[in-house]
Amino acid sequence: MQTVSTVTDIASKRTWAAMQDTTDEALIASIAAGDKRAMQMLFGRHNVKVYRFILRMVSREALAEDLVNEVFLDVWRQAGRFEGRSKVSTWLLAIARFKALSALRQRQDGELDEDAVAAIEDTSDNPEETLVKQERATLMRKCMDQLSSAHREIIDLVYYHEKSVEEVSEIIGVPQNTVKTRMFYARKRLADLLKEQGIDRLAS
Repeated sequence: MQTVSTVTDIASKRTWAAMQDTTDEALIASIAAGDKRAMQMLFGRHNVKVYRFILRMVSREALAEDLVNEVFLDVWRQAGRFEGRSKVSTWLLAIARFKALSALRQRQDGELDEDAVAAIEDTSDNPEETLVKQERATLMRKCMDQLSSAHREIIDLVYYHEKSVEEVSEIIGVPQNTVKTRMFYARKRLADLLKEQGIDRLAS
């Protein structure tokens, strides 16, 4: 009995290891067929980015966690509808945005508050370097808070999720020219605000 169990465990581990190189699109196809392992793999790859994206919008950790679960529940239910016309990550963020905006509309004080520049602490930093990063992040947050919600969203998607103009257009549902226009004015305004705070340029 133990031998059978051991063989099963080894086979399971090999199957999981083989899935590591599986594309997101292939995982979605497997999910559509009811493959729970594929669902776990996709969740492992993308849940952190989806969580951070939502958190910047709703500013509440517990709510963000609940919405992440809703996003991937939708993926489980709707995987068969994915047509592959965009990246899976783009599709996920579009679902996440819809969930976040819906949640905000349900809050009387629902105001888009994206902490799009939250610093990730590097454990190799010394206290001085950590302090500098924290101070810079605080200044960036202050500047981001002065942008319109539409411009904050553009900055977040382009710089922190590395989405193309085409992908941003799909996620937020506006024409590509509108995305380009918003990005131009968002960059200009943010650059001016950063300069006022002593940061002389916005990374390209």
